[in-house]
This record gives sequence, C-alpha cells and structure tokens, in this order.
Amino acid sequence: MLRRLYHDQPESFAFTPANQAWAEAQMTKYPPGRQASAIIPLLWRAQEQEGWLSKPAIESVADMLGMAYIRALEVATFYFMFQLEPVGSVAHIQICGTLSCMLCGSEDLMEVCKKKIAAKPHTLSADGKLSWEEVECLGACANAPMAQIGKDYYEDLTAERLEEILDEIVAGKVPVPGPQNGRYAAEPLSGLTSLTGHEAGKPEHNVSVELAMDKGDTLKRIDGSEEPLTTAWLGKSAGAKTAAAPKAKAEPKAPAKAKAEKAEPGKPEQLKAPRGGKADDLKKIKGVGPKLEAAVNALGIYHYDQIAGLNEAQLAWLDDNLDGFKGRASRDDWISQAKALLAGEG
Repeated sequence: MLRRLYHDQPESFAFTPANQAWAEAQMTKYPPGRQASAIIPLLWRAQEQEGWLSKPAIESVADMLGMAYIRALEVATFYFMFQLEPVGSVAHIQICGTLSCMLCGSEDLMEVCKKKIAAKPHTLSADGKLSWEEVECLGACANAPMAQIGKDYYEDLTAERLEEILDEIVAGKVPVPGPQNGRYAAEPLSGLTSLTGHEAGKPEHNVSVELAMDKGDTLKRIDGSEEPLTTAWLGKSAGAKTAAAPKAKAEPKAPAKAKAEKAEPGKPEQLKAPRGGKADDLKKIKGVGPKLEAAVNALGIYHYDQIAGLNEAQLAWLDDNLDGFKGRASRDDWISQAKALLAGEG
C-alpha cells in the first residue's frame, strides 16, 4: 500500500516539556552514536501527543537523533502503526479484517463504521471525533470479531454492540474494553472445562481490563503525565529534574544569571561570526543535526578546531549550555570526532 504524507501539514512541531524529557531519557538507553535506535519510540510519542504523525514531527525527531530526514521518513512510512494523516480527536477505530474476524462478522463491523463515521477509511467523521480503518490480524482470534480502539481491544463484537460503543465514545463516555458478550477473557464460549475452582471470588474483569479502567488509560493518549519519569537503566529517576525545568524557565532573570556565572570559569573562546564568513559543517559530527548545529553556532562555535581544542572545563561548559541537548558533546565524544575531521578522516 502506498503511504504518503498528508497534503495539509502544520507549520511546526515541538514536544511538550514532559514528552521532551521522556524522549531525551529514551535516547540514553543506547550507546554513543546509536541514538537513532530510539526512532520508533520517539515517533510513537510524537503521534500520541498529536494524534497523528506530521512531517514537522518526523523531522523534529530526526533532528533530535541526528538522522537524515529521509531515514526517519522511511521508518514512519514503513510501519502501519504510524498514522500519516489526521485521525479522530477522540478515537481511531481499527477493525481487524483478517481470517478469524472476517469469518465471524468483521465486515458487519466495517459497515457500522461506514454508516456512523465515514464511508471511506482514514476519513474523519462529520464532527471530527472519530475515524476508522481496516487492519491486519491483531492477535485476538479467539475473541473474533474484534477492534482496537485507543490502546485497548474490544472483543466478541456484534454490529449492534459496536454502534452502542461508538455512541458512548461520542457522548464522552469510556466503554469498558475486553469481551463484549460476558466472556471473562478467552475461555471457551461454552464455559471453563478446567480450573473451575477459580471462578469464585475473581474480579469483575480480567487483569488487562481492570488495569485499563483503574488507570483511566483507554481512549486517552499518552501525554507524559501518566507516571513519574524514570530511567531505571541509569539507576535513577528523572522525574525531579523534569518537573523542575518548567519552573526554572518561569523564574525572572536571576536563575539564568546564576547559571551563567557558574559556567563562566570554563567558557571557551567564542566567535561573533564564522571565520572567513564560512562555518564548518558541524553536522558531519555524528549525532549533530541541523537544530543542534544551530544551537552550537549560537554559542559562538563554528569550526572543528574550536571543538577539538576544548579542555575538560570548556567541554563541561558546552554540555551545560546546549539547551535541549545537554551532555551531547561529551556523550558523543565531539572532541575526538572534531580532531578526526581536522585530520581529513571524516
């Protein structure tokens, strides 16, 4: 299937502060120079924030990861989980159309979507709240036919029940996910033939459904507020640092001044403009994209020799002043890379 970017694109994209912190934390899972490995989770987070994946979002993620735009675009267009055009503001309904579901009535479910949402898939409803599409197997064959709505599966569906669910969603309600015919999970329709002693005292819903309802995390998209941000692989929590960042920006000039005074002892020599009117292409340094290059230039650094000549204190100053990219210079070993470029090895 040919997948193209939507014809009407927003002008820009930026992660929310919480999502930006989350994205930067994910990048630390990978060794220096391998940040591109985080492309799928970062694209997914961008989609969760906006509802769909726009060209500015794809390029913004590429900049963060130091990737060429075409490489990020290849990933976004390859995986069908990425929506390349606007979806319903409340929910996007994915109807499974593979063998088990098709035999059990998924065509009837699609007719409901055509009637209540839009005649064609990937089209917004009149009120903009819903959209739908047919998808390949979602792995709930024992509970066919089924649909994924938001993060959850709605199984054992009938056309009548799907109509009711769509009406509930539009009315602002959150239908209980899971089997819709009274079945607990994926046991035989005729009832359990073993482990029957476990029937007494079991919760009203299976664990997956209970967790979704307890968290209220069904139709709701991820926005960074779900749980404290942690970086368990680094042995620490990033939540406190993330929470403090917006507050620091909201303060008057005093915090910024204090930061500048602290950084002054290691401040390297800065240029007002590139020598000879032409800057070196800092994007040749692995991990540096257009946005990061602009941030480095804004600090008065335009040439490889400026980076190659940094001492330990100056490198720390650079790391500390790369807003949005703190720690990148040392983590990606810019000094060694700059020296190699000066030696013609880049």
